Amino acid sequence: MKPYVIIGLMTSVLLAAGCNQKEQTPASEASAKEPELNTLEQKVSYLFGFDIGRRFKSDDMELDITALTLALEDAKSGAEPRLSQEEIQVVMKTFQEKQQAKRAEAHKVVAEANKKEGEEFLAANAKKEGVVTTESGLQYKVLKEGTGPKPTEDSKVSVHYRGTLINGTEFDSSYRHDKPVSFPVKGVIAGWTEALQLMKEGAKWELYIPSDLAYGPGGTGSQIGPNSTLIFEVELLKANVE
Repeated sequence: MKPYVIIGLMTSVLLAAGCNQKEQTPASEASAKEPELNTLEQKVSYLFGFDIGRRFKSDDMELDITALTLALEDAKSGAEPRLSQEEIQVVMKTFQEKQQAKRAEAHKVVAEANKKEGEEFLAANAKKEGVVTTESGLQYKVLKEGTGPKPTEDSKVSVHYRGTLINGTEFDSSYRHDKPVSFPVKGVIAGWTEALQLMKEGAKWELYIPSDLAYGPGGTGSQIGPNSTLIFEVELLKANVE
């Protein structure tokens, strides 16, 4: 379904919201006789309505079916919107603020849970054999010692790596593509920048990176949430790449 169609339909819902409505039919009566889905028109209408309902559900937005129907009927008949331009602006502003507040609260809940879970993981992990904790809170475990030079903050390195969440979910891996990556040491998250300068060329370490040395309260992408503690397996192939 094309985005502009959905936007138009959702706008109609917002235009109808808050208007004086007739008494609503009880749900039991409304659902007593379900409409048939035999004709092309009926099926297309159902698909449009289902898509709107699913989008509202995924965004955790309330949907008034009576207002939605009223808006569709008004739009189809060519009637003028039942809200003035001034009312529309107020409704849209209020609606956007409400949705932003809901998203912010949901983000806060996830961030707090992730931070607590990460702190508990790191506290337990620090007690494991072979795990070293630096002053910044970074933790690492040497899987293989290196014998070459160490990179500096100004170096460009070549590495193989695999990144996971503390629950084991893999979110990225150069091994998966069978191709190492190169980047400046100071061009990555703080936990990597610190660890790389401690490693020698040829070394392979497992890093346990607190959220404040990773992506912090903002997170990144669809898999790394706010305040996520991350685990990386890092193999330093070249300490200085020209």
